[in-house]
Amino acid sequence: MADGYTELEKAVVVLVENFYKYVSKHSLVKNKISKGSFRKMLQKELNHMLTDTGNRKAADKLIQNLDANHDGRISFDEYWTLIGGITSPIANLIRQQEQQSSS
Repeated sequence: MADGYTELEKAVVVLVENFYKYVSKHSLVKNKISKGSFRKMLQKELNHMLTDTGNRKAADKLIQNLDANHDGRISFDEYWTLIGGITSPIANLIRQQEQQSSS
């Protein structure tokens, strides 16, 4: 699917595919990640960018903060909020490094 895509387009495809990798195919609630699957995703996919990914209480707190409609599952929009929360500090760090190197 990603043939001929730019680096950014490939990155977006990876983010979308990662979400659906953790959506249960047998769930009654389609297109949402369960708490258990979300915890697994944190441990396997984000253990270098988030602290305490193995800590169940920390993961549950993150789920609670992301779960805008309080249904106990993570929708794609709620997942995208997580991605934005992770990428914003990285963008700030890159900007600071560029400012320091140009001074």
